[in-house]
Amino acid sequence: MPDIRTGQLAANSLSFAYDEAGEGDDVALLLHGFPECRFSWRHQLEPLAALGWRAVAPDLRGYGGSSKPAGKAAYRMERLIEDVAAMFDALGARRRLLIGHDWGALIAWAFAIERLRPLDGLVVMNVPHPAVYIEHMRSGWRQRAKSWYVGMFQIPWLPEAMLTAAGGQQVGRTFANTTANPAAFPPEVLDHYRRNAIIPGAMTAMVNYYRANTLSLPQWGPGRARRIEVPTLLVWGEKDPFVGVELSEGYGPYVRDLTLERLPHASHWVQQDDPDGVNARLKAWMTAKGLSG
Repeated sequence: MPDIRTGQLAANSLSFAYDEAGEGDDVALLLHGFPECRFSWRHQLEPLAALGWRAVAPDLRGYGGSSKPAGKAAYRMERLIEDVAAMFDALGARRRLLIGHDWGALIAWAFAIERLRPLDGLVVMNVPHPAVYIEHMRSGWRQRAKSWYVGMFQIPWLPEAMLTAAGGQQVGRTFANTTANPAAFPPEVLDHYRRNAIIPGAMTAMVNYYRANTLSLPQWGPGRARRIEVPTLLVWGEKDPFVGVELSEGYGPYVRDLTLERLPHASHWVQQDDPDGVNARLKAWMTAKGLSG
């Protein structure tokens, strides 16, 4: 990654490791998911910089080279969206583009709903709006079956032990067994994620995202979440084993200006499975919405 710089950012009384490309005060903040890290955005930073943005991908709290506060309460959504606001402020953002995948997408949804800072654009990948998720969890067995692991992650210490055993082999297998494009996850990429998973304290912090927030999602559920007014792009890999493709529909009550782009040959790890497809759709949407330089 020759044109990508690495740094450490002080925000919300924590320190966040980050990779970035581009310069200026038009800031695109990219939030990764579980069990990933900032490395998951390696294919998007330079294309976003070419569109005129300072693209910044941090390790979220608890991950990689970022601070790892102790205790489940430190990972409640209120703290996570405060981190986003503080990072935008610390970066001196004049315009703000928020991009999230998996847990980063859920944080992005909550940030846009709560309107902690004005956004110029919102991009979410392979995680539904909380209200859409709740509707499907209530209405049938299909998504409940896919989300079985959320319940397992509530168990103390056992998930951490399973995921970090043998040098984090299960983390590597998670990517290898669920990607739609095995070539996107060669051994050196799997090793990167395994090494991050076994950093002392990291896996407990990562699993605490589930433990701290599973019961709080209804606050953004049907009839409760404010409608998102900012232009929003929803990118969805159709071969996602964790979230059904039907959860990419039904956003009328929740998002005023939604563009849906489905990628038929990508999995949950969409921006890594099909970086060219994701980047092309990002560029087209940003150009259409006046978000390119």
